Amino acid sequence: MPVRTSRFLTCFFNSLILSACMIGTAAAEAYEEMPVSNGATVTGTVQFVGELPPPTRFELRRYYDRVYCGALSDGSGYRVLREVAVGEEQGLKDVIVTIEGVEKGKPFEFQETKLQANICQFVPFVSVMRNEHPLSVVNLDSVSHDLQIYEREREHIFIMFHRPALTKAGTSDLIRFTGNRRGVTMQCGMHPYMQGHGLAVENPYYAITGMAGTFAIKDLPPGTYRIKAWHPTLGEREQAITVADNGSTSVGFTFEAK
Repeated sequence: MPVRTSRFLTCFFNSLILSACMIGTAAAEAYEEMPVSNGATVTGTVQFVGELPPPTRFELRRYYDRVYCGALSDGSGYRVLREVAVGEEQGLKDVIVTIEGVEKGKPFEFQETKLQANICQFVPFVSVMRNEHPLSVVNLDSVSHDLQIYEREREHIFIMFHRPALTKAGTSDLIRFTGNRRGVTMQCGMHPYMQGHGLAVENPYYAITGMAGTFAIKDLPPGTYRIKAWHPTLGEREQAITVADNGSTSVGFTFEAK
């Protein structure tokens, strides 16, 4: 065997070994399940301050299926998309709160994101997702939808999958994120007011706020972490927290209109 070929093969196999080691290292750094007997609880409230952004209005006659989708109209021929929902005491809805940096903890039982297309809207509006796990969409409508799902970053979007004719049979596919992107935008190409959002989580320590804006995350192992609050249109807030054995910590977040 010529020396040059031998060196090439040696480098090739060394690269394979290095790649295998890197994959093994990444796997080793993944979240590990373990019993948590002394876990802490983190509670809090996410609030909105300032003037509420106006909803986006879509004139139904300009789009497909205006009679069927008009079942949720404002009575004047428009569909209304309100992306910021606030409760009576300024609690902010649809915020995903996550705790970052948890390497070991309670079972990560979340396996699949389940969505519905219902009267030309995604239900729920905001969803939690998990990389390399399924996302299923069931169509409860009597009309079809042009389902488009994208990864998000500040300046670009990257399509994850596209179903041009989402029928009653629905669809299911694996979510695969690239790079460090974690946010997802969903939309229907036929009904532009039909929009939704998602965020990938890496451990079971997360919560999604309702109209009261409150959240509770339990069984967190003692330690110091970063806690983040993410809203699909208002951005992200974060802060550091330290929790002790069987402790309880309260955290507050505030979002303002852009």
